[in-house]
Amino acid sequence: MTNAGPENHRSTELVVQTTATPSLPAPASRFARPSSAKLRSSVLSAAVMTLVVPGLFATVALPAYAISPVDKSGEEATTQLQAMKTTDAQNLAVASASSSFTASRDGFSATTPEELAAARAAEAEAAASAAAAAVAASGPSISDLLANPPYPNFDLAAVAAVAQQYQGVPYVYGGATPAGFDCSGFVSYVYAQFGIALPHSVSGIAASGTAISTDAALPGDIVTLPGHNGIYLGNGMFIDAPDYGDVVRIRPIYDSGYYIVRIGI
Repeated sequence: MTNAGPENHRSTELVVQTTATPSLPAPASRFARPSSAKLRSSVLSAAVMTLVVPGLFATVALPAYAISPVDKSGEEATTQLQAMKTTDAQNLAVASASSSFTASRDGFSATTPEELAAARAAEAEAAASAAAAAVAASGPSISDLLANPPYPNFDLAAVAAVAQQYQGVPYVYGGATPAGFDCSGFVSYVYAQFGIALPHSVSGIAASGTAISTDAALPGDIVTLPGHNGIYLGNGMFIDAPDYGDVVRIRPIYDSGYYIVRIGI
């Protein structure tokens, strides 16, 4: 190798100096203390964020009613409630004709305890009378009366009077004695006391006499109804043995379809 001359040596030094890495300033210390101005700015920013961010979340999370609080005084709440009632009240249109109607109360009457007691007493008395009449009845039979009639002279007024002596005798189906009568048994028993024999049936008794006008009827005549009969007493009244649970009694003729039968003509 041939040693380089002085020119070559200077050229090499120039290149080395040109490409050499420049010197850099020393890095700041990692733990360098910040300036007081920067420290105050950081603390202030953190405080602002601490206050603002939760407030934003709270505003978003609040329900609708929290925006308009209802915590009001009692007087103000009462005023608002009354206003709501007045504003939101329902209205009903009523026809003018309806204003002319007036309410009325139906009249009624209730039976008093005294009236109930009196009715029960009357029923008990009637039952006792009927029972006493039935027990005491030991009168003659129809055949006995026909054999020896107590009233041999027939008279319609007397027939009506005798018939009324048996008021209170109970109704007994098929009965023909003072212990109990049915309708035709009662009529035939009364007439038997005048020596007149009548069959123990409504139709048989009707066939035994003569039908006359109701205007010509006299007390003692026989009132004939559908399936029933009795003895006429005048003024639209008659005496009969009505039905089960009842007794011989005087009452109005209840059916306009009746006719009068007279015996002995």
